[in-house]
Amino acid sequence: MKCIAYDFGSLGKYKYVVIFAKYNGKWIICKHRDRDTWETSGGHIEPGESPTDAAVRELKEETGALDFNIIPVCDYWAGKEIPEDVYASSANGQVFFANVRTMGELPESEMECVDFFDTYPDNLTYPEITEVLMEYLEKIL
Repeated sequence: MKCIAYDFGSLGKYKYVVIFAKYNGKWIICKHRDRDTWETSGGHIEPGESPTDAAVRELKEETGALDFNIIPVCDYWAGKEIPEDVYASSANGQVFFANVRTMGELPESEMECVDFFDTYPDNLTYPEITEVLMEYLEKIL
């Protein structure tokens, strides 16, 4: 899997959001019900939904976060082969960072659980994507 990060707002067309989130100084990482690996919260942008609205919704649904601030980080493309026109790609997304102040119960969703880590674990669902996006995030934080 390949991944390229771009400045926020530069791709213009988006299908996905990814949210890196911290609570009490630790990374909030989710475990999907159908996988044995860990991942950030995120997912598809619903019709009529802005990427920011999708990021807020996904963070709440997949982590149980109740009170947080969320900021844009970057755009990204991910896939097997880099398309000739990445700007028209259907694999584009936006990345956000959230500082969570209050956590609630995990809502019923595809996530089995969330946990809190000092660093990202080795067994990630999308390691190639997470590594590229985390590197970009670290530059702006």
